[in-house]
Amino acid sequence: MTTTGISMSRCALAVMLIVAAGPAVAGTPQAMRAHATTPPLPDDTFTPVVVQPLGTRHVAVPGTDGLVHVVYELELANTKPAAATLQRIDVLDADHPSRVLASYAGPSLVASLRTLKPTPADSAVIPFGVSRLFYVELAIKPDAVPRAITQRFRLLGAANPGPKTPATPLEYTAGRIDVARAPLPVLAPPLRGSGWVAINGCCNSGIVHRGSFQAVNGSLHDTQRFAIDWMRVNAKGELVQGDPADVNHYVDYGAKVYAVADGTVVDALDNLPDQPPGKLPDPTKITLRTVDGNHVTIDMGHGLYVFYAHLGKGTVRVHRGDRVKAGEVIGELGNSGNTSAPHLHIHVMDSPSALASDGLPYVIDRFDLSGQIDVQAFDKSDVLTGQWGKRLAKPIVENDRFPLNLNIVDFPAK
Repeated sequence: MTTTGISMSRCALAVMLIVAAGPAVAGTPQAMRAHATTPPLPDDTFTPVVVQPLGTRHVAVPGTDGLVHVVYELELANTKPAAATLQRIDVLDADHPSRVLASYAGPSLVASLRTLKPTPADSAVIPFGVSRLFYVELAIKPDAVPRAITQRFRLLGAANPGPKTPATPLEYTAGRIDVARAPLPVLAPPLRGSGWVAINGCCNSGIVHRGSFQAVNGSLHDTQRFAIDWMRVNAKGELVQGDPADVNHYVDYGAKVYAVADGTVVDALDNLPDQPPGKLPDPTKITLRTVDGNHVTIDMGHGLYVFYAHLGKGTVRVHRGDRVKAGEVIGELGNSGNTSAPHLHIHVMDSPSALASDGLPYVIDRFDLSGQIDVQAFDKSDVLTGQWGKRLAKPIVENDRFPLNLNIVDFPAK
């Protein structure tokens, strides 16, 4: 066996020597090296403002307007001493960069920026060492949703890493977002009956829920990206009947709240009192545990969780570890926690933490779109009293759709 092994090694060596000494033959490694062409490396671009998308999953969601909505945020950080001034941001189809999906400049650009406090930004200037969040909301025809999105930035900023480089005009693309094709979770209605209003829903210009991102466990999280505050109007369009300082005068107060899917309760709180309407609680007395009031979190499986907030004290019917079925009553609508009026806050997320998670889109299996509250009029009002909304002559049946901001919807009675 030893002799055979030596003989095979010598044969292999001889063949290698012959190939090395002879001319290159097509298909040999030498010939492939001789004829291979190396593509040029792409030119690097110095980018003083770095761009980082928040969240990991971005899925297009169909709305009641017949369009598909892509919603995401970008963190913009100026890494160089020269102050950066954003002039224009174009949202592009990453595979077809000539296709502009949306453009932001001047007032529209500033209106989409938030500081890390978080508060609205007062200008498009990002000082050295400072970050801003930029909010994007796209409404696209269903057959035109791109596979990926990127942004073209035009700004004044440092053109090189020198410590005293003045701000000069720059243009570059950054912040690629892959639009996932994963199926959306389909939920049963969280409430019953008519006249439910999707307040602070997608996609509102005030960025109310999405602007409430939090720094928790060492990261920024926008868990409320697709949150809705459900309130209810009566036949007259009133959210409140009587004194708005009394929770009992709100049309929605005490309504039964239902499980939107089969699952396991992973968190529940039931001992916090109602907050007096008309004012928010003292922020120094709010904790991460109590900020959402009495609440329930349900594990729906597949890495999805649904969170209910501001339930009434003593009304929560489930406990941690309980198994629930879709359509089961889990509590009643109240006004506990960080809230100024009775409503049901609900959102879907990718972890059991109501604040340290990524907010995900979903659809509701069936509801009727029965009207709409005027967005501008509602945003300008400081009160909830009065009559709100215009009803449709004939409600529109919606299946597997996401209710949009200030839609009035009717849920099945059972």
